[in-house]
Amino acid sequence: MMMQTPAADSAGVIEATRQAFWTGRNGLWLPPAESTTAPQIDALFNFIMISSIILTLFVAAAMVYFVRKYRRTSHADRPQETHENKWLEVSWIVIPTILVLGVFFWGFRAYVGTAIPPSNAITVNVKAQKWNWSFEYANGTNATELVVPVNQPVRLEMTSQDVLHSFYVPEFRIKHDVLPNRFAYVWFEAPREGVYQILCTEYCGTSHSNMGARIRVVSRGDYYAYVANGYLPGEQPPAMAPADLGASVYVARGCNACHSVDGTPGVGPSWEGIWGEPRPGSAEGVVDDVYIANSILYPQAYIAPGFENANMPSYDGVLNDQQIAGVAAYIRVLSGAATPADTTLPTDAGIEDSLAGQAPEGGMGDPGVPVADPVDGPAREEVRE
Repeated sequence: MMMQTPAADSAGVIEATRQAFWTGRNGLWLPPAESTTAPQIDALFNFIMISSIILTLFVAAAMVYFVRKYRRTSHADRPQETHENKWLEVSWIVIPTILVLGVFFWGFRAYVGTAIPPSNAITVNVKAQKWNWSFEYANGTNATELVVPVNQPVRLEMTSQDVLHSFYVPEFRIKHDVLPNRFAYVWFEAPREGVYQILCTEYCGTSHSNMGARIRVVSRGDYYAYVANGYLPGEQPPAMAPADLGASVYVARGCNACHSVDGTPGVGPSWEGIWGEPRPGSAEGVVDDVYIANSILYPQAYIAPGFENANMPSYDGVLNDQQIAGVAAYIRVLSGAATPADTTLPTDAGIEDSLAGQAPEGGMGDPGVPVADPVDGPAREEVRE
């Protein structure tokens, strides 16, 4: 199942995804703390900050004092021979050592607390690729935003399909590198409902700054509805024509980061006017439905000339059949080769399939063997269906 990404709340107002700089309990220095582990990170940060300010002011004041006292024109005594002060030397060895060891053990304890999730944490698989994030739940459903229940530990199992990325949520104080061919883990628990920004903080290419997503912390009942249906209560998306579905996939899955729709050269080939063009590496010899599907699922099987370094990742297990067909319909529209079916709403019998699609295969984890979900709730059995 492919989950929809609502762009606005029930009132039609787009929800904020980043907190204002001057707001929150931490004021100027940090954004609001919105996870259960954030206070211990903030406490350590504030201790280091205040200690550094005090020591800096003390050293600067001593420098100014001695520069003035022993300036060239002063009459201060300048003994020719000095002797060390053992207490002074001991103090500037012992005190910094105590501070450094204290910060080390404090930081190590905070690290252990944020690195080892509680035993009742639910697991969500996170996949990073240029330039978007995708999230797969235990029942195999796939989403472009992360929806989690409030007051519930959430364990993220992360990997990259291409290059090094970094998963960062400022309000939760979590940040972890996401590497190809390796799994990384991080967890959080949000005590309040809200919407928060996910950022990539490792330069990963030309559209690195656009690689973002949202975390939506919702009630437990809304979480179950989202996992089961692909959308939150009251946010059921309307039925879409295949071309419109393809256009939404083009934006939601970050295709616009590499492929233009107006002929402008990019990291990958433009989609404008390519339908029916010769493609020696395709099954039919031209750009058609088979070629589009193969390019999405097996992008390295044939690479268009001039784009050998594009390194497009596979979307196998990420996009379902309806979405792939929608992309093909969208390309036909861009090429002036659209059929009436491409721009016509599906029939009543096909509306549900066009919205939800089928459970993806080949994604992270095996949807047939769901990860244990300890969250209790009335809709639990419904999610497992």
